[in-house]
Amino acid sequence: MNDDNPPGPAMNQNIFRIGLSVETISVYLLCCGLEDNGAVISTRNLLGVWNGTRDALFDEIKELEKRNILLKIISGGEDKNVYKLTENKNWKI
Repeated sequence: MNDDNPPGPAMNQNIFRIGLSVETISVYLLCCGLEDNGAVISTRNLLGVWNGTRDALFDEIKELEKRNILLKIISGGEDKNVYKLTENKNWKI
C-alpha cells in the first residue's frame, strides 16, 4: 500500500442524480471542497464560503443530514457544528 497517494476527490457524481435542489447540491460541493483542501467541514467554515443566507445554509445542511449525506460528528451550537461526508452507499435516496 502506498500512503504517498492522497485519496481521490470527495465529490461523488451521484449527488446530481438523486433529485436534490441546486442549493443543497451547492452546500454538498462546498463540503467537498473543504474536505479536499484538508479543512474541517464545520458550520463556521461553510458560512465563510456560502453566499446565501445563514438560514438557507442551515436548511440545506439539514437536508443533507436527512439524506445521510452529511453526518454531524460534533455538536457545538449552530456555529460550531462539525460534519463529515458519508459514503454514497449509505445515502438515503
